Amino acid sequence: MKITSVARCLPWRGSCSGPGIFRVRSSVGILHDQLPDPHCYDWLTSPGQNLRVQETHTLPQLDWGAHQRPRSPLWDIVLFHCWRVWVSSAVFNLGVYRRQAVKSYKSYDFFRHDNEEAMKIRKQCALVALEDVKAYLTEDSGQIAVFDATNTTRERRALILNFAEENSFKVFFVESVCDDPDVIAANILEVKVSSPDYPERNRENVMEDFLKRIECYKVTYQPLDPDNYDKDLSFIKVINVGQRFLVNKVQDYIQSKIVYYLMNIHVHPRTIYLCRHGESEFNLLGKIGGDSGLSVRGKQFAQALRKFLEEQEIADLKVWTSQLKRTIQTAESLGVTYEQWKILNEIDAGVCEEMTYAEIKERYPDEFALRDEEKYLYRYPGGESYQDLVQRLEPVIMELERQGNVLVISHQAVMRCLLAYFLDKGADELPYLRCPLHTIFKLTPVAYGCKVETINLNVEAVNTHRDKPTLIWLTLDSGQILHRRPRNGKPGAELANEDIMLLQDFGVLLKFGIHQDQLLSGKPYGLEGWRQGREIKTTPSLGRRWLV
Repeated sequence: MKITSVARCLPWRGSCSGPGIFRVRSSVGILHDQLPDPHCYDWLTSPGQNLRVQETHTLPQLDWGAHQRPRSPLWDIVLFHCWRVWVSSAVFNLGVYRRQAVKSYKSYDFFRHDNEEAMKIRKQCALVALEDVKAYLTEDSGQIAVFDATNTTRERRALILNFAEENSFKVFFVESVCDDPDVIAANILEVKVSSPDYPERNRENVMEDFLKRIECYKVTYQPLDPDNYDKDLSFIKVINVGQRFLVNKVQDYIQSKIVYYLMNIHVHPRTIYLCRHGESEFNLLGKIGGDSGLSVRGKQFAQALRKFLEEQEIADLKVWTSQLKRTIQTAESLGVTYEQWKILNEIDAGVCEEMTYAEIKERYPDEFALRDEEKYLYRYPGGESYQDLVQRLEPVIMELERQGNVLVISHQAVMRCLLAYFLDKGADELPYLRCPLHTIFKLTPVAYGCKVETINLNVEAVNTHRDKPTLIWLTLDSGQILHRRPRNGKPGAELANEDIMLLQDFGVLLKFGIHQDQLLSGKPYGLEGWRQGREIKTTPSLGRRWLV
């Protein structure tokens, strides 16, 4: 039985959530310049368009940061948004600075407001962290900085606001309020027991000490006041893990998106199962894309998957597929209701659909070389790039964050994107993540990350993985001598003959700096010393050359 999803193909439907539990109150500040048209994302590259995220946790510090969920709700928001639109970002966790300064955490006494020495250390750590934030955003070309800290007073928040004003950034705070003792206790046991502050991992001692730390924060806690003191600030209050919300003075697109994500958070335990369809007929032929059906072994995998799910007895499991034949046939064998998502379809290979890599290399050598050079950003002619795919999959990822137990039967590129999101993999790693056929990835969100378990159902299948190619960037000097060089650096050591032979043997893609007159001629260009008559061809239209 199938359900075809239409509404879920609409943009921005979904949520960003996970098992994170918050404490009595915490506030998060996001600082940035006024953003241009959000649909164009000009703010990603324009000078000065830097988004700062200050995570400030009011009252008891069950930090609404990297401590609370499989990954911090706020950090998920920022990281995912950066990830999908290619923005550089970093987290600055004040706890790390504190541990470096103090070396070892002894007890809650360090957080008492009357511990003058500790208060000085904590403030100094905050100042150092903010300086690092500033350096990252101004000197290192960073665009988003997460300042993950516990700032329970107006004085501390004023420090952040002054920092933002001095650097011409706007601020957006998130305050989390939780007064449910069961939620608080569960969060301490789930998150704080594994905190670096408690290396001994004694549950009773951790619970006792952290509850006392919370009491220390209560003494000086000052909540955000939407009616008077803080009425001009931009912020959202999240009350009792999403039961209620209070939103104040949202000023731009990025703030509205963060509000949207936070309003869809859920904290219930769940498991996400990811797998590819069974082996297809095109897999056997080495062809990419298309809409072929399952091979004999692919059908065997579908039956093995059904048996696996029956043995697991997963409560309220939802099954999602793409709208391509091979995932639908895999799901049909399960004997359960499933839902088709068009946006789960495999990456669109454009003119290269239903071709083998050998055929692509022969018919479109320029495209083949370009894709090996920058796989995440490369877009097939008439098709998609991995970056396009990440953006296309946003509604699925958001909905996965909102759901309980889900099995997603998809495709290699799609599964790579989903894994990269949950496992915090960057754009360099994403296109090369191994997602073999007939293997299930079981993802269980936990504190500080996501637990991954791979389950091979022991049904043979072809290997469709292509390793990341070794690209060696070279240049020619005026004497036509081949040199190594960094991608954006100056020529280095002269390439030895054995290196040239090695490159020749493996057919590695080369890129050369050839003078304009040579480029315009468009003629094959021979290198003195090159073995066996190999040539470097020029491509005037692209200005690229490689070994053939």
